[in-house]
Amino acid sequence: MSKALTMHRTVVTPGDRARFLETARAKARHYEAAACRYWLFEEAALAGAFIEFCEAPDAATLTAAHAAAPGRILDPSRVYTSVELS
Repeated sequence: MSKALTMHRTVVTPGDRARFLETARAKARHYEAAACRYWLFEEAALAGAFIEFCEAPDAATLTAAHAAAPGRILDPSRVYTSVELS
């Protein structure tokens, strides 16, 4: 089964954290409605350092979801596709 994934790292200041998390919640709702999955992780040793993952069943679905996503996507064309290892 093919999958497509994007990753985005960002660092936010304590004053921007609430706004960033609200945008992340909006992104989560958006990607779910677009048949994608969205994850947000924060670095354990550095508060405010986040990495976002967006996954879709294929690159076209992910590209379309990014085009309509809330917030800024820095490099939506950098899409990774799954590799079959068996």
